[in-house]
Amino acid sequence: MTGTDALKVRPLLSSDRPAWDDLWKAYLAFYETTRPQEIFDTYFDRLQGNDPQDFNAIVAEVDGKLVGLAHYLFHRHGWKVENVCYLQDLYADPSVRGQGIGRALIEGVYAAADAAGAPSVYWLTQDTNTQARKLYDRVGTLSPFIKYDRG
Repeated sequence: MTGTDALKVRPLLSSDRPAWDDLWKAYLAFYETTRPQEIFDTYFDRLQGNDPQDFNAIVAEVDGKLVGLAHYLFHRHGWKVENVCYLQDLYADPSVRGQGIGRALIEGVYAAADAAGAPSVYWLTQDTNTQARKLYDRVGTLSPFIKYDRG
């Protein structure tokens, strides 16, 4: 990439499905997991749906090629009147990391949250995801909360 002028952040289109599949597979591989085809199909359908409680998606495109994705969800919060925004998945192809793709996608989610009147955007990452955490420390505030899961 020669500069940010070649970078475009835009909504996910149905025609993006093959490239989205590749990016989401790579994202899942980064977290050392896989999902069955049924989950891919269901998730992509939800990302394309128009239910306000469903997931949304934006992608980063450089010179016509998808190089990143962000999936986010608006939901109610018990301590706020407004919805909040959960950034569930964020991924940039390793070949373009360090070139502003992740930041542009996060800023795209911030803009969507602002447009929806959601004052809060939050996300999770592994504590060992040191490269991404360098960016997150610049664009967000580290929370003191610790996540627990049902076994």
